[in-house]
Order: sequence, then C-alpha cells, then structure tokens
Amino acid sequence: MRKFLVIVVLLPILIGLGWWYFHQRSLPNYGPSYREYAYVTNGKSNTVSVVDLTPRPIPSFTVIKSIAVGNNPTGIAANPKKPEIYVVNTSSNNVSVIDAERNVLVATVGVHGTPYFIAVSQDGKRGYVANSGSANLSVLDLDKRTVIATLKVGASPEAVRVSDDGKTVLAANRGDGTVSIMDAEQLKVRSTIQTCSQPSDIAIQRDSRKAFVACSASGQVAALDLKNDRLLALLDVGKTPVHLTLKPDGGELIVTNFDSDNISIIETATNEVGGSYLVGTHPSRGVVTSDNSRLYVTNFGSNNVAVYDIDLGKVVSSFSVGSHPDAIALSQSENYVLVLNSDSGDMAVLQRKTPTRKDPGEYSLLLMVQVGLQPNNIVVKAFTDSRLQ
Repeated sequence: MRKFLVIVVLLPILIGLGWWYFHQRSLPNYGPSYREYAYVTNGKSNTVSVVDLTPRPIPSFTVIKSIAVGNNPTGIAANPKKPEIYVVNTSSNNVSVIDAERNVLVATVGVHGTPYFIAVSQDGKRGYVANSGSANLSVLDLDKRTVIATLKVGASPEAVRVSDDGKTVLAANRGDGTVSIMDAEQLKVRSTIQTCSQPSDIAIQRDSRKAFVACSASGQVAALDLKNDRLLALLDVGKTPVHLTLKPDGGELIVTNFDSDNISIIETATNEVGGSYLVGTHPSRGVVTSDNSRLYVTNFGSNNVAVYDIDLGKVVSSFSVGSHPDAIALSQSENYVLVLNSDSGDMAVLQRKTPTRKDPGEYSLLLMVQVGLQPNNIVVKAFTDSRLQ
C-alpha cells in the first residue's frame, strides 16, 4: 500500500518533469534575433504568404506578409547559407528572389519556358531550375542573381536535384523517360540514362553515390549509380509513385503511391522493396522527422494527414485537415507539422506534444491559417537576423 501511495504521489511530478524537459529541449533560448518563417507559394494568387513561426516562446502562426511574385508560382527553395528564398514562376518564366530578413522581393531572374522546379546547392552558391517547356536547365549564380549557363536535357524536365557534395545535378525528364546527369563543376551534361515511364521525382543519398527516381506512369522507382552513371535496378512499387522521401539516416526511402493508396519502403543498401502499407486515399507527399521515427503523409483524396510509425511499421494516428492536402513541412523544432490544403486555401498546423494522463494523444490539430488561392508548395527558413545582432 505504501509503494502504491508513493507511485500515486510521484507520477504527476514525473509527468510534469517530462513535459518540462520536452519543451526545454525543443524550445531553447533562440535569442531576440532568431527568426523562423514558412513561405507558401499560392499558385492562383501569384503571391507568397509569409507565416511567422518564430517561437516567443510559441509561434504566432500569423501571415505577416503577402509578397507579389510572378505568374503561377510553383517551385520554391531556401538558401541554406543566407536568408534568401527562390520562387519559380511557371507562367511568367522567371524566378523571384525574396530577402527573408525584410521579406521583400529583391530581384527577378528570367529563365526559359515553363520552369517548374528549383534546387539549391548546399554551399548556397548555385540554383538549378528545370524548364519543362524548353527541355533545358537554367544554372543560376545566386550571389550575382544571374543565369550563368543553360544546359540541354531531355523532354519536359519536371524535377531537379543537386547532390550534397555539390558535384552532381540530376534532372528527371518526364517527356522521354530519361534522367540527365550533369557535372556541376564543368557545367555540362555528362550522361543521359533511360529509366522508366514519366520520371517525376528524385532523391539522392547523402553520400552522393546513389540516386532514386520515381516513375509515375510505370509504377516503378529506378536506382542509379552516380559514380558510374548507370542504371542499377528498376523496382516495382505501387500505382503512380509521385513523391520520394529519404530518411535522414539514408537507410530507407519512402515512396508515396498516389493511385494505390499506400507507401512503399525501399531498402537503399540493397535496392529492394521492403514492404507496402496503406496510409489513406491518394497519398501525395511525405516528410520524415530527423530522428527517423515518424513519417507524415498528406492524403489528397481523404483530406487528412497520416502519422506513420517507422519502427512499428503502421499508421498510429490520422488527422482531418482542409480540402486536398498536398505539400507538407516541419518547423525547425519539429513540434509542428505544416500542411497546405490546395483547395481550401489554408495551412493546417498539427502540434506534436508530450502525452499526459489527462491528454494521452501525441498530436493535435492546433489551428488553420488562411493563405492564398491554391497553395502548392512550402519551405521553412530559420536564421539569425543580421540587423538585430
């Protein structure tokens, strides 16, 4: 009986200490000059919404700015080395450059026909834009904000990725089923590899030695050797694979299969499909936490987000959000999941928290933030504002 009373007395204290530790670990003292924003491209509004994620000690999640950019903004990327955001405007054939400290448009760089996607090198010096309407790639000098090269690739390049070492750039050419491999130092195409039908997304391993390409029309993922520029394997996954998410540890690749309502898990070391798991109707995109434990998947057709436990191999939660959720991102602390709802024009914010006895849930829908018309992409940028140092 005495042991039982001790447990009853200590349990709330331990829970409280756990809550305190979680929040102290997740919300450190960032300092007054720390800033964190989510940038949302609104395809039908021709704007970028800036949502404040700066913890004080919790974010306000307010839209602090709506920045006019070009026509039909789609692709977006953040510079990892300086506070700049790059927005690809598909219908006006240019790239908008946003100063993240002031949240103003500072430059517009013209590219070629129907640009759709941009990738930025880890050193923050180069940007690569896939121009799907002109079968080429624009290479940007991000310091000078100019185009320094135009590289001819395959038909209708839809996605482009640059390796972590900055030496290799890949373009997925949806129109002819090829992948163009470029030498970033010499600014030339070094190989063209025939893969599978309608390649649409790319993931490159952290060591820059191997890449995977999702082919939406053939239900396959191609594994590529980037040291020898050759096709290693064609892996059968589900119907219409549209997005690839590489775990931070690089051991597994998650494929979202839009038309088979599931995800496929690929073992990257062996190029084998480890299994497939139902997650919801028309899964669109996914993101994995930095500790490799959780996968969040937007289900475009069922208007919810699935929380998939990677270790357990199953969906542990799902949350209704807005209409047709698509793009997804994590806040810097990973306490918040940001989900764009393309039809309802808003952003759902899911909060990850420490379960308690009164509230055993690990997640909750915190709020909805109204952005622009047809939001389609999002990037989170955290930085120290140099003006406040």
